[in-house]
Amino acid sequence: MSPSPRDFTVRNRAFSFAISKKAIVVTLVLLLLVVAFVVISTGVGSIYIKPSDVVRAIFGYDVGPSTMIVRSLRLPRIVMAVLIGASLGIAGSILQGIVRNPLTSPDTIGTTGGATLGAVTFFFFFSDKISIHFLPIAAIIGAFAATVLVYLLSWRGGGITPLRLILIGTGFTAAMSAMTYLMLLSGPIILANQSLTFMTGSIYGVSWSKSIYPLLPWFAVLVPVIFMYARHITVQSLGEDIASSVGSRVQRQRFFLIMLSVALSGAAVAFGGAINFIGLMAPHISRKLVGPSFGSLLPVSALTGSLLLLLADLAGRFLFRPHDIPAGVFTAAIGAPVFIFLLYRSRNRG
Repeated sequence: MSPSPRDFTVRNRAFSFAISKKAIVVTLVLLLLVVAFVVISTGVGSIYIKPSDVVRAIFGYDVGPSTMIVRSLRLPRIVMAVLIGASLGIAGSILQGIVRNPLTSPDTIGTTGGATLGAVTFFFFFSDKISIHFLPIAAIIGAFAATVLVYLLSWRGGGITPLRLILIGTGFTAAMSAMTYLMLLSGPIILANQSLTFMTGSIYGVSWSKSIYPLLPWFAVLVPVIFMYARHITVQSLGEDIASSVGSRVQRQRFFLIMLSVALSGAAVAFGGAINFIGLMAPHISRKLVGPSFGSLLPVSALTGSLLLLLADLAGRFLFRPHDIPAGVFTAAIGAPVFIFLLYRSRNRG
């Protein structure tokens, strides 16, 4: 598992991180695309703002009435799209590497379904007793509870197998979806509307204080830790026998990495709603661009996820003006055919 001479490597006793020169170039190109779409998307709306004015407003210059529109109304939404897209892209990469199944994502092992069930439960039982600011906590608790339960149900003979994890996760996700819709049908219509907005996946109406600042600590802490464990994810992706032969504590590291993925994706879903298929699509696109090594794959998946969600949000605001269509509608519209294609290809290979 030694890095090739073409890799840029950072190493000490605690961790080793290697990224190929090709991946560095791809990362820089994707970073430029993300920055470009941040500027473009911030300028699009009922009032068009020139890219030059957007850039000046972002960097603190006063450009008249547009300053408030950029800084207070549009930029929080765009930053949230970048953070959530990156979080889901990284989480999906981890899960696909560990489970070694191209259909794996936070949506298929119960994380997204658990967060959604936690949020809907909060709406129906606690929204009139506890501040709405506690909604993300309920969603994160739901994500962790569902994923841990799936993990325990998948445990057999001293460990879990990737196939068993994804099968039980898919079944458990369907069960949680049924419970969620049962609550929607039996509750007041106003709570059903709030729940459906969350379930659709929307970054409409986010703010710096209520959304960005609470999400940032999760992102700032978890992403560096995940990058430090990139080598371990690569080892896990080679299979249990090879991972054991090179001294990896397979089950312990697998559980730890899954929990990192759940924490990151659960936080993203908690603040952005159930935005599906980003965690499925971003790793696949990234793997085509830079290969399977996770030192290269993780940063590219993060930027690809951000770019996908930025494009989905831009499409939702621009294509159906004056209506604002949730970004989750577009990610599902694109992601569902991708999922079916991957399922069909896996069937043929099987």
